[in-house]
Amino acid sequence: MAFYEKTRLDNGIRILTERIENVRSVSFGIWIGAGSRDEPAKISGISHFIEHLMFKGTPTRSSREIAEHFESMGAELNAFTAKESTTYYSRMQDEHLPDGVEVLADMLENSTFKEKDIKAERQVVLEEIGLHDDSPDELIHDLFGDCMFSSHPLGKRILGNRKTVTNIKRNDILDFYNNTYSSQDLVVSAAGHLEHEKVAELVKHYFAKSGKSSFKRKTKSVTDKSKLVLQKRKTEQAHVCLGFLGLSATDKDRFVVSVLDNILGGGMSARLFWEIREKRGLAYSVYSYHSVHTETGAFCMYAGTSPKNVKEVIKIMKDLIDDIKTNEVSDKELNRAKNHIKGQLVLGLESTNHRMMRLGKSELAQQGKIYSVDELIEKINAVTKDDILRLASKLFSDDSLSMAAIGPFSEDEFSYLNFKNQVVL
Repeated sequence: MAFYEKTRLDNGIRILTERIENVRSVSFGIWIGAGSRDEPAKISGISHFIEHLMFKGTPTRSSREIAEHFESMGAELNAFTAKESTTYYSRMQDEHLPDGVEVLADMLENSTFKEKDIKAERQVVLEEIGLHDDSPDELIHDLFGDCMFSSHPLGKRILGNRKTVTNIKRNDILDFYNNTYSSQDLVVSAAGHLEHEKVAELVKHYFAKSGKSSFKRKTKSVTDKSKLVLQKRKTEQAHVCLGFLGLSATDKDRFVVSVLDNILGGGMSARLFWEIREKRGLAYSVYSYHSVHTETGAFCMYAGTSPKNVKEVIKIMKDLIDDIKTNEVSDKELNRAKNHIKGQLVLGLESTNHRMMRLGKSELAQQGKIYSVDELIEKINAVTKDDILRLASKLFSDDSLSMAAIGPFSEDEFSYLNFKNQVVL
């Protein structure tokens, strides 16, 4: 028996719920299957802009009234935009779920997008872009995306840039909204003290709009080759991302890459942390991550270090990659990584938000099956040392190695790495 229930309404909305006993809250999320990768280049950032505007009011509620409504219930309300989706969600007491769903539906279906709100919120988004650009430890990941996907839709930045955000007009907003916020592309996920039938009835009642749009994601092969993107900036600390093309959300090796990622950079005993921070004291922040998308992914290692130590840090990263490509990991290290992942999965069960997010993300990714935590643990347990060696050899190819760096560097600072393609900002 599945751990969750699913209903598809006549208008196309997919509803997934997971009932959790012994809690008094419900996390409720609305997932739009479009994000920054789906935007026309000249209005890059419009998904995120629309996300902001959803909180600005409807014909029956002002932005203040929306905020007051959720706060008067003691509820949380938030949203985020990603490369391939936009999400609106709230965590509230179970007794307030009908009220919360009604207001969220009003926001999603009846936002007015007034010119004065667009003008004001444009300034907010431009300030957010400025804050992001002034934070090199965040900006570096955008530059890494520029490396990996410069000629691919995944290379479009979630925030857009000053020029594209300034160019967005009300008609652009209405066109993009009408094309991507249709019921056929909408997923609702909820977890907590709930009954599936009642959630489905609430969604059916309040999300009345229906209809199909012409929106269909255009998939594209990744053709980008090894590349360096360097931003010369007078910073106290240098920031480096080194990585490779990764796996898609549906790849059969996605459980193997989770273990591989954990071995390299998944905690205080992981190789990156131990070699760079604990043994040598070269960085405070050092980690790895693997991001997944429809047709591909990205594997990244990050470190923030003194400019004088950046070459040593890069050498350590490359040495660790070479080692895991050629030598089996130990039983102890493999088991530690597996236990870390399994522990995080179990701890996530205590969060209604975590469980709601997992349902929504999995449904949007069209993985075909949403695994229970016990099933995920079985998948993680099945990963072998041979799997790690095989996947590391496959992923960590010099042909797809790319790097982004921010710091007080010269243009030829990293010429010794022999990147055939280099962009200096």
